[in-house]
Amino acid sequence: MPSPDVYWLALRSARGVGPRTCKLLIEKFGAPEKIFQLNADEIAAAGVPRNTARSIAEFRDFEPLEKELCELPNIGARLLKWTDADYPPNLRQIADPPPFLFVRGTAQLSDPTCIAIVGARAASDIGRRMAQRLGLELAAKGFTVVSGLARGIDGEAHQGALDAHGKTLAVLGCGVDVIYPAEHRKLADAILAGGGALVSELPIGTQPLAENFPTRNRILSGLCLGVVIVEAAEKSGSLITARMALEQDRQVFAVPGSPLSGKTRGSNRLLKEGAKLVECVEDVIEELAPQMAGRPVATRIVPDEPVPRPPTPAMPAPRAEIPPIAQSAEGAKAPEIVSDAATTILGNLKESERLHVDSIIESSGLNAQTVLRLLLELELEGRVTQHPGKLFSLA
Repeated sequence: MPSPDVYWLALRSARGVGPRTCKLLIEKFGAPEKIFQLNADEIAAAGVPRNTARSIAEFRDFEPLEKELCELPNIGARLLKWTDADYPPNLRQIADPPPFLFVRGTAQLSDPTCIAIVGARAASDIGRRMAQRLGLELAAKGFTVVSGLARGIDGEAHQGALDAHGKTLAVLGCGVDVIYPAEHRKLADAILAGGGALVSELPIGTQPLAENFPTRNRILSGLCLGVVIVEAAEKSGSLITARMALEQDRQVFAVPGSPLSGKTRGSNRLLKEGAKLVECVEDVIEELAPQMAGRPVATRIVPDEPVPRPPTPAMPAPRAEIPPIAQSAEGAKAPEIVSDAATTILGNLKESERLHVDSIIESSGLNAQTVLRLLLELELEGRVTQHPGKLFSLA
């Protein structure tokens, strides 16, 4: 008989099951082990597509999931479930919360006073200094700094929080036992040693594939009261995070940059569209003050000597923050596979004015991560438009 926690992993592993379906079924039936006691007709009656209901009812591959749970203590990680009292309160409020998180580190995620700082991987020196300063001053005032452990802005925000002896969380697009990029291993160790945590909804051992990052970004923004964009080009993952934050009713902030720099065109556009301008940490705190009413924020004393920084490696040539997914053994992309899958999604969208992402996943026969990655690519190419509520249409 599988342990109760295994059923959580099994529910998310069943074909066609995404975060919304997990939430629907758990709210309807309670603990996942009860769901696996139902037949396909009973599961479908809850509003789940019949193919998905059948995949849940017929799921039997519990053994590798048991092994995964047994491995968690060996890497200092734990499973944090949606029904646990210390599940992040901000994250619980979004439309598609992860049913569980893998958390590596001692930090409790129940603190609602989280603020995200994200931006360009190939950041300017000024952008790096600004991210480090914001991370330090927010952490010194008792906020938890959240970012994605990427090169550039993310790394500086984490390090700033560590310099203040504050808490910082890294939300990963890979398993919590996989450090990406590899040169941030010392930074990850410092986050863990400083009482922070590495967080992911992905199974341990999962590599940083491109399809993981759009879904990762909804967790990053969902954990927080607001998201600060320090530097972002016109087409960047940071803008996707900003859009997700708006859909989650989070405050979006942006640091202004020179109009002559391509690194800040995206963040400057956010300011034109209504993001709050940030020149200092007080700009963030004053805007969030109404939400902070009644929530005490402890002020930490910033040490005279900052925490030693890990050595900064030489920056590689700029490339996309998200690594490519479809590659052959020689490293060449396989565009024909992506093209066929994208054509399937476009064909489904032609038959309806607007489709919810869950409907696209179901009708395409592709896994959720692949569909989300392709929708992101098609949106950046101007062929697909996303509407509030995770609805998509042809552009």
